Amino acid sequence: MDIHYPGARVHVSDVWSIAQAKAHFSTVVARAVSSGPQRITKNGYETAVVVSTDEWRRRTRRQGSLADFFASSPLRDSGLHLERLPGGVREPVL
Repeated sequence: MDIHYPGARVHVSDVWSIAQAKAHFSTVVARAVSSGPQRITKNGYETAVVVSTDEWRRRTRRQGSLADFFASSPLRDSGLHLERLPGGVREPVL
């Protein structure tokens, strides 16, 4: 049996109410490791997801450096030229 959420289709075994998740926390964690993300609902709405450490690290890993990000910008060869205002550093207004 599947539950339909906007933009997603998930198996019932991957969806837990808060009460179920609290009562079966070790099972929720074990399934996150073996089967993938486990969704937690509150009053019928998804409010949290339990994922394995490996999945979390994979999704939050940095992709390249800031220099790589700017080098791959579509504006890099656009001819855009920025100039600083004359007068040097300004004192901040607090």
